[in-house]
Amino acid sequence: MKAILTQAVDWYVRLHESTVSDSTRDAWQAWLAADSRHAQAWQRIEQLQQRLGEAPPGLAATTLEQARQQRRAALKMLVMLLGVGAVGWQGYRLSPWHADYATRVGERRRLTLADGSRLDLNTNTRVDIRFDAGQRLVHLRQGEILVETAKDSRPLSVQTDEGRLLALGTRFVVRQGDGLTRVTVETHAVEARPRLAMGPPVRVDAGQALSFSADTLGVLGAMPANASAWTQGMLVAVDWRLQDLLAELSRYRQGYLGCTPEVAELRLSGAFNLDDSDAALANLQDSLPVRVRQLTRYWVRVEARPT
Repeated sequence: MKAILTQAVDWYVRLHESTVSDSTRDAWQAWLAADSRHAQAWQRIEQLQQRLGEAPPGLAATTLEQARQQRRAALKMLVMLLGVGAVGWQGYRLSPWHADYATRVGERRRLTLADGSRLDLNTNTRVDIRFDAGQRLVHLRQGEILVETAKDSRPLSVQTDEGRLLALGTRFVVRQGDGLTRVTVETHAVEARPRLAMGPPVRVDAGQALSFSADTLGVLGAMPANASAWTQGMLVAVDWRLQDLLAELSRYRQGYLGCTPEVAELRLSGAFNLDDSDAALANLQDSLPVRVRQLTRYWVRVEARPT
């Protein structure tokens, strides 16, 4: 694996040179598709690049500039940072808590994958990426993603606990719930195949949504309005129950957020900033006969406003 990681580092440096050519990019794509281990190594490189991007600006800029200008020094530095020992690599890959990409509660992240596909991760999400010569696989282990596929001869699928979704040249949202996967298709279509269900897959076209368990397909329905608004940091509610709105907001903050039964069925519409859920809660008091009771930052309950 050490030799493959070293090759990946070499490709990374070559692709970031100012004189990189289309033939070099094509050769890199061919190398990437030749072996599944190449794709795994490339994901390690991208993860390292992300960590450098989160470092203090001066440090990241200096490191990347060295990678461009001092090829041999950059290779040595990056190989050391990758930790290419076989034992360390296997422990990293097999850890049950490991994920290629992840977000914390309240965090969102946008990625461009090796094939050019776009992947947005919503709050508290974990994904693994497995690209090889025959397929492109995104394993959603937890949370919610938006996938916008790039053109490629290899099929792209999303695997969840309940089954698999095959993209048919498309943009779609997948959410992993408690024993349930929900897919919402914005453009083109996907095919949904529950893990234990018999029979052919179900096609979900643009403007449609579908939920399914490991052995049961739900009923095709209309796509909710603004299903991917979270990628822009917004939650859009159209005639939602207050209880449902709070359940959705609670995904973006730590601790307990709920309401008392007497206000749970109140309905409202609006657009709420996911990066400031406190402001969203304050807005509820202006539009509904409720008050927000907050004992700590981590315990908040919406109650009926005293008359």
